[in-house]
Amino acid sequence: MKYLLLIYNNPTSMAAMSKDEQAAIFGEVDTIMGELTASGELVGGQALADPSQTRTVRTVDGTLTTTDGPFAEAKEALAGYLIVECDTVDRATEIARRWPDAKYGAMEVRPIMHTTGLEM
Repeated sequence: MKYLLLIYNNPTSMAAMSKDEQAAIFGEVDTIMGELTASGELVGGQALADPSQTRTVRTVDGTLTTTDGPFAEAKEALAGYLIVECDTVDRATEIARRWPDAKYGAMEVRPIMHTTGLEM
């Protein structure tokens, strides 16, 4: 089954970290990515641009509106995502728990649905 792992963090907190702390986090990410590539579980993923570059489109009082920035007024923002293919949700959750952002923000694990409406 395929799972989407949504990576949330606080960009301000991340920017306040020292270069060494940031390098350690990226080192952890590189290690996990290498393991997922070797095991064949990695399907894909990307980091996302800073939330300040986000636009949100929604309906307000029956009219489509576009605003700058994320929809929610929250400190944490969607920072990136991974798609993994695992045998169980427990394995996908284990990967999310190892991801460094789980320590500083949050990781969401969500099954991916097939176009037929069934989970993949």
